Amino acid sequence: MLPTLIVAMDVTALLLALPQLSADLGATGVQQLWISDGYGFLVAGFVITMGTLADRIGHRRLLVTGAAAFAALSAVAAFATDPLMLIVARALLGVAGATLAPSTLALLTNMFRDERQRGKAIAIWATCQFTGGALGPVLAGLLLQHFWWGSVFLAAVPAMALLALAGPFLLPEFRGDRTGRLDPASVGLSLAAVLLMVYGIKQLTVESARAVPTAALVAGAVIGMLFVRRQLRLETPLLDLRLFRSRPFTAVIVALVCAGIAMAGTGLLVTQYLQSVLGFSPVASAVLFAPMGLGVAVGTMAAPALARRTKQTTAIAGGMAASALGSLLLVGVDGAGALPLVMTGIAVLALGTGPLFALGTGLVVGSVPPERAGSAASMSETGNYFGGSLGFALLGVVAAVVYRSRMDGRSDSLADAVAAGRHLPADQGAELLHTAREAFTTSLHVTGIISAVIFTGLAVLLLTVRPATATAPAALPGHETARS
Repeated sequence: MLPTLIVAMDVTALLLALPQLSADLGATGVQQLWISDGYGFLVAGFVITMGTLADRIGHRRLLVTGAAAFAALSAVAAFATDPLMLIVARALLGVAGATLAPSTLALLTNMFRDERQRGKAIAIWATCQFTGGALGPVLAGLLLQHFWWGSVFLAAVPAMALLALAGPFLLPEFRGDRTGRLDPASVGLSLAAVLLMVYGIKQLTVESARAVPTAALVAGAVIGMLFVRRQLRLETPLLDLRLFRSRPFTAVIVALVCAGIAMAGTGLLVTQYLQSVLGFSPVASAVLFAPMGLGVAVGTMAAPALARRTKQTTAIAGGMAASALGSLLLVGVDGAGALPLVMTGIAVLALGTGPLFALGTGLVVGSVPPERAGSAASMSETGNYFGGSLGFALLGVVAAVVYRSRMDGRSDSLADAVAAGRHLPADQGAELLHTAREAFTTSLHVTGIISAVIFTGLAVLLLTVRPATATAPAALPGHETARS
C-alpha cells in the first residue's frame, strides 16, 4: 500500500508547489507544463513495458528496484537547481513510477489467491490511491507553510526507502515461467504510440493551433496499429491482446476508460468553478474538492461487501447509475446553494465509481494466470491514463465551445474575462465578469449532462454483457490454471 499512497500524494501535491518552485527556479510557462506533465507522460508510456517486465524478471524485484529509484530521484528533484534538472528528474520519476502500479497489483493477485481476500486487498489498494490523491494538496499546503518547495518531493523518500529495504524480506517473489526477452520493437512501438497520443490529447486543450496535436494523434494511431499487428503475430507478445476475447474483460477496460473521461472532465470544470466562479483560493478549492477523492475511497472499500450480495458486474453497474445521478446534480448548480450541490454531486459521482475501480480492476487482473498479472495490470492502468487524458481534452473542448457561444466572442475563457475586467471601468468589468461566470456555469451543466450519459451507457453495457464461451480463455496459454 505504501507506494500507492505516496505516489498518489506526490502527483497532486505538486499542483500546489508548482507556483513557488517556478518562481524560485525561474521556469517559463512551457517549462512549467513539462514539470507538471512530464511525469504522467512517462508513466503512461512505460506502464505497458513495466507490467510485462514484472512478469518476466519478478514482481518483487521490479517493485523494489522502482522504489529505490523513486526515492533517489525524489531527492534529486527536491534539490534541483534549474528547470531543466527538475524536468529530467520528473521524467525519470515517471519511468520509476511506471514500475509501481503493475507490480503492486500483480503482487496482490499472487499473494491473495482466494477471490474474496483478493477483492478486499484490491479495494484497499484502490482506496490508498484515491485517498492519497485527495490528501496530496493538504500535505503540500502544510509543508509549504513551513518549508521550501523541495519538501513536497522529499516526503516520498522515507516511505520508498523503507519499501526498498524491507521489500526483499517481507514480500514474496513471483515470476512467469515464460521468461523470454522483451521484444525491443514492441517496446519502442508502445512507447511511441502512447506518448504521441497522450501528448496530442493534452495539447489540444492548451494550444490554439491544432495542426501539431492532430498530427501527433494521427501518428500515434498509426504506430498503435502497427503495435497491435506485431502483438498478434508474436508467440510471446509484450501485451497479450487476445485477452480482449473475454467480454467482461473488454467491458471493464472500456468502462475504466470512459469513467476516466467523465471524472477527469468533471474534475477540471469543478476545480475551475470553485476558484473562478465561487472565488475560493487554490488551497481552499483543493480542500473543497477532496470529497471526490474520498468518495472514490469510500466506494472502493464498500465494493467487496456489495460483491458478496450480488454479481460483480451488477455491483459495478449499480455504481455507474449512482455516478450518473451525481453528474445530474451538477446540472442544478447555480446561485446561493451552488457549493453544497457541487460537493454533493462530486461525492455521489465519485462514490459510484468505487466498485468499478475495485471490482473491475480485480476482474482484469484475475482474468489471467498469476504469472501474467503484471501485463493485465498494465492494461488497467493504461486505460485509466487514457481516460483521464481524454477527459481533460474532450470535455475541456466541449466546455470551451459552450462558454464561447454564450459569450458571443467577448472572451475565449473565464480567465481572459477576469483579466480583461481589471482594465475596464468598474461597472463594465462587473458586468463582463457576471456574464462570464454564468457562461462557465452553463459549461459545467453541459459537462454534467455528458457525464451522466456516459455513466448511464456504462451501466447498460455492464448489465447486458455476457461471459464469453469457454473456448476463448482456453486459447490463452496457461489460462487453464487461472480459472476458478
